[in-house]
Amino acid sequence: MRQILYNNELLAAENFSLPWPNRGLAFNDGFFETLIFIENRLRFATDHFLRMQQAAAALYLTLPTALATPEALETTLARLAAANQLPVARLRLQLWRSGGGRYTPTTDSAEWLATADPFVPDETPIEKADFALETHSLFSPLSFCKGPQAWLYVRAAHERQRRGLDEIILCDAAGYVSEAGAAAIFWVKDDVLFTPSLDAGCVAGVRRAQVLRAARKAGMECREGLFLREQLLAAGTAFTANVAAIRPIIQLGQSRFPQTNIPTFLAQGFAK
Repeated sequence: MRQILYNNELLAAENFSLPWPNRGLAFNDGFFETLIFIENRLRFATDHFLRMQQAAAALYLTLPTALATPEALETTLARLAAANQLPVARLRLQLWRSGGGRYTPTTDSAEWLATADPFVPDETPIEKADFALETHSLFSPLSFCKGPQAWLYVRAAHERQRRGLDEIILCDAAGYVSEAGAAAIFWVKDDVLFTPSLDAGCVAGVRRAQVLRAARKAGMECREGLFLREQLLAAGTAFTANVAAIRPIIQLGQSRFPQTNIPTFLAQGFAK
């Protein structure tokens, strides 16, 4: 029987229901994290915790005790993975403000729900990608975290499906490259690694941070900034990266990248 964690209590998923009022449903007053549990560890636990801490501060929320340190986060979610007998698991952690009310909240405390599913990484190359035509990224005080702008990625995924694409690339309203539909985007030109800065409205991805650290450790020059799509199209190699996988892009629009292998320092496991 599948188990979930609701406010640190293990419950059977089939019998679970959320009480009302619920500010997560009513006002999207919260955020979520997607995490990977593998080899008895929570991958990138510290990076996930730091982003959660920043998101909670931006939303004026207090993290619950069971999630209040990287160690507590890992221990709590390891318990969920074990309860579901999943040595390798994809975890989703959703937090939202407690209580009712309307736009003016009455508390800073948070409720939370964690679920676990089997995880199988997909690092196959992206055969066909293109730029979004109907949706653009939006910079905001909350664009760095997951959840508050989830509607944007739902729209982008709908367009990706309708156009028969394997991936879709979002730009901001000024035309600067921002991110892929559910991942950060990187490209390499003249031995320099490029990725959009958070000013373009992209999520502060945990894997994004890992890739940048691995590149700098390998002695590679890295540039974060506002880049036009033409700069991406002129790259030698491009790839997406999220907590689940790193995937090379073969074709973007009408342009094919001459190199389809991810940088050696990633292939060797520096950002695993």
